[in-house]
Amino acid sequence: MNDSALLSRKRCQEILHAAVAAARRAGVEDVEIMLGAGEESLTRFANNQIHQNVSERSRFLSVRTMAGQHTARATTNRVERNGIEAAVEQAIALMRSSEPDPALLPLLGGSEKAGNRRYFAEVAETTPAARAQAVAEAIRLVEGEGQTAAGIYSTASSAEAILNSAGLFRYYDETKSVFSITAMDDASSGWAKASSPHYEPAIPITLAASAARKARLSRNPREIPSGEYTVILEPAAVLDLAGQIFGDFSGTALADQRSFLTDRLGSKLFGDNISIYDDVNHSLQAGAPFDGEGVPRRRLALVERGIPTEVAYSRASAVTAGTEPTGHGFPLPNEGGESPVNIVIAGGATTVDEMIASTNYGILVTRLWYIREVEPYEKVMTGMTRDGTFLVEDGQVVCGIRNLRFNQSVVELLKNVSALSPSVRASGEEAFDMVVPAMKVEGFRFTEVTKF
Repeated sequence: MNDSALLSRKRCQEILHAAVAAARRAGVEDVEIMLGAGEESLTRFANNQIHQNVSERSRFLSVRTMAGQHTARATTNRVERNGIEAAVEQAIALMRSSEPDPALLPLLGGSEKAGNRRYFAEVAETTPAARAQAVAEAIRLVEGEGQTAAGIYSTASSAEAILNSAGLFRYYDETKSVFSITAMDDASSGWAKASSPHYEPAIPITLAASAARKARLSRNPREIPSGEYTVILEPAAVLDLAGQIFGDFSGTALADQRSFLTDRLGSKLFGDNISIYDDVNHSLQAGAPFDGEGVPRRRLALVERGIPTEVAYSRASAVTAGTEPTGHGFPLPNEGGESPVNIVIAGGATTVDEMIASTNYGILVTRLWYIREVEPYEKVMTGMTRDGTFLVEDGQVVCGIRNLRFNQSVVELLKNVSALSPSVRASGEEAFDMVVPAMKVEGFRFTEVTKF
């Protein structure tokens, strides 16, 4: 459960007033505070047994002070009077020793705005017994295949607020459930993961069945040579790889000429079937509907039919570019500026089974990991497949194969997508989930067989 006492409107205002009073005693008028509270409960399992059940409650207060062209931030988990005053004193000391920022803007004003909450009591109130029962059912299914299960089941609730001395008030709360499972055989493995703001009892057993099936089908994996292949990337693999490029959809990155979109915005880069949006209000998305300064997030058409058309702007980068902020800025001060965080890649109508059926010779990939950037302008990435990589021949999955290392340009990949599935909420190695389709891609480059 969230610490509702901390994040009630009354308590938020009390903390702001205490911070403002402490700052004014030191001769500083402009104060911004961010507040957060949450609780996460986690059931962890391995070797077909639950071995950990923990719960953590957290809270934080982050104070930013501003005077002239100087600003700084201090953060604490102490929200009583002494903690508030200590954070204000630290923020002021850091501010006074900071370098001036000529682009620093006044605090954002505005009336109270809560936004679209995604808080569901059944998630926040999920008991350890309920998680244990779901995990036990998943383990039994995997164990019945002669395999070993490991993974996590977590349920969490969180809330955040931002207020300042210019009158701004923003608030958002949400819940999140996550189930991840790896089914392991002697020389193979299968994996599945999903997250949702809702409580969905059928998800653990469904994911366990998928992971166990992948582990069974990839027994005695065959080794195939490196080279270019037709590849079917399941949604988690699409997230893992395509998710590497969206930090470049930033006004600050463009101004610094460190984005692969430098001198390319408005030019055709990808296939006609690639359209990408940032949309916090999408039904499968989550997250606060405002950014680190309290600016409401607006929907961005990042890519329209293969053409990059929009990028994210903070207040400062918008002034530099002569445009309006989009509500994607990070809390100040920061060096990154902004980034889209609610990615939606538009899907198509082809199922993964149909992609397989239409493939004469190719590879089906469950997910990717250990991804690193090799070349920034074409966004060439290297990494490896894992937990379910399969050979497709004559429209059928025929066997598992040894994992492969790839060396692939994401720009080129998004030019060569020949089919898209309907989009789903996907979880992978990235810190945040995305809404993405599975993709069938031509000419995907694998460079070597891995040792594991």
